[in-house]
Amino acid sequence: MEVAMESQDRPLVAGIGISNPDRVIFSRPKRTKLDLARYYEVMAERILPELADRPVSLLRLPEGLEGERFFQRHAGKGFPKAIRPVVIEESSGSAADYMTIRDVAGLIGAVQMGTVEFHPWAARRDRLDRPERLVFDLDPDEGLGFAAVRKAASDIRERLERFDLQSYPMLSGGKGVHVIVPLKRTASWDTVKLFAQLLATLAAEEAPERYVATMSKSARKGKIFIDWLRNERGATAIAPFSVRARPGAPVAVPVAWEELGKIRRADAFGIRSAEKRGWGDLAVPEPQNLSERLIAKLATGG
Repeated sequence: MEVAMESQDRPLVAGIGISNPDRVIFSRPKRTKLDLARYYEVMAERILPELADRPVSLLRLPEGLEGERFFQRHAGKGFPKAIRPVVIEESSGSAADYMTIRDVAGLIGAVQMGTVEFHPWAARRDRLDRPERLVFDLDPDEGLGFAAVRKAASDIRERLERFDLQSYPMLSGGKGVHVIVPLKRTASWDTVKLFAQLLATLAAEEAPERYVATMSKSARKGKIFIDWLRNERGATAIAPFSVRARPGAPVAVPVAWEELGKIRRADAFGIRSAEKRGWGDLAVPEPQNLSERLIAKLATGG
């Protein structure tokens, strides 16, 4: 893609000047800050549907993969205007300015500030009390291979289908898989969280040799942690098609269920291969209702 030049050392991407464009963010394969900006410009139409107008946290690595990294929820001094504030009442009762991104300029503006990863809320700013997704993050213990993760994802899919809930898988770009259920904006955070907790807990009780539903490190040895905690207010999850701040610059990529069985790693996609992917490569379910009736059905085993 042709990139306009603002000056000799500050190319323009989506109208945003990229300082230090040759800074190496990933060494193998070599990916610079400018490469990252170009990637997010190319992928903007695929990323923004799951990112735009949601509060977002940014994982920033201003000096690249080998330097300092920090997770940022609030805009800092000097942030571009394309990254907009959204006022949110926190659990303490006080209000705070969070960040939201609405367009490609905001996406590239975040990269200019050293962002590699984007982590949105499950709710949009106009209805922060109503999440639009249910997600189970399947996080395997270090000793487990990806085949166990694939099997776990299929198991969660089948459990959801018992309640007429359709899902799709996303490779996390790390070690695991996210199983995602698109939701209509009808259920509260409490309802979504309780359903996720119950389903994860029952799975762990029925297959304790395979799963655990608690964060305890000691309990997770040789098992897969079904992380249901991403379904509470204020929690975030990696955005589809976001690059991950890991060696090799892997990308979180949604895939079809039929395709998942042939994939051998959660970090199977890099920047170049991810650019060839899109939402048309899988059948994304329409948003569904999650009601208290389903919770009652789940709690009674049926």
